Amino acid sequence: MKVFVTGAGGMVGRAVVEHCMARGDEVFAYDHQRLDVTDAAAIRDAFARDKPETTINCAAWTDVDGCETDHKRAYLINDEAVGLLAANCRQSGASFVTISTDYVFDGAKDGFYTQRDDPNPTSVYGQAKLAGERRAQSACARTTIVRTGWIFGREGRNFLSKVFDYARSGQTLKAIEDGFGTPTYAPDLARRLRELAQLDLPGIYHVVNAGAGTSYADFTRRALVAAQIQGVKLESVSMNSLQRPAPRPRNSRLRCLLSEAINLSPLQNWESALNDFARRFTDTTASVAKPLT
Repeated sequence: MKVFVTGAGGMVGRAVVEHCMARGDEVFAYDHQRLDVTDAAAIRDAFARDKPETTINCAAWTDVDGCETDHKRAYLINDEAVGLLAANCRQSGASFVTISTDYVFDGAKDGFYTQRDDPNPTSVYGQAKLAGERRAQSACARTTIVRTGWIFGREGRNFLSKVFDYARSGQTLKAIEDGFGTPTYAPDLARRLRELAQLDLPGIYHVVNAGAGTSYADFTRRALVAAQIQGVKLESVSMNSLQRPAPRPRNSRLRCLLSEAINLSPLQNWESALNDFARRFTDTTASVAKPLT
């Protein structure tokens, strides 16, 4: 396939580029320096030059608290830019796959959110991402929406990288006991994004690693054990006690009703994925494998 990847400098974008190239695809990789996804003319020129068969959009502004205080930028990148990319896919005859978020749900439900649940985002970030979903579907009939959450992997800023940074610095980790989700390993997500692009079956998919999900606190503890990091001080806290600018869903666990129906097997269990990540992390960071004192 000829694959156009936006947000290629981020954690998921890099994983997508790496996976697609390994599968023999012709990949056009654009980070924010090579392509401003809010620039309609630049996008049009890039599509005319590259003539992709599919676009996988990994570009987003994922600073949840930042979005809460800068509504204009939140909607520009997470909504309007998505529409621009989708419209260019329609005009060029390409399919469009774009990443959305578990934050489109309010978190009030117990159990898993599926495609049968109505979105009700409580943060500007979630509202902008939901608007981007709808704009993309209106602009291009061949749009695949991929909702995911709790993404972790090599490089980029994500929950686990913060955990390890704090652990290395000797600071006390605040572990949220009452926030729940389903972790998603970036390489597994990348593989599924390409599979969905190849299948070209438009719709909304929930893509996370298999398993019952977990709390931030339990995820933190398991990550430290898997990475052989010892001596870290953990403080159990409630989500509300952190008093962050943007509200977060208390529960954002996801499950997909469509994947098995189209013969897509579940992704590996998140615990196995976490162990794989930790193994790679300790292989490349020798100091992390030593006990902290």
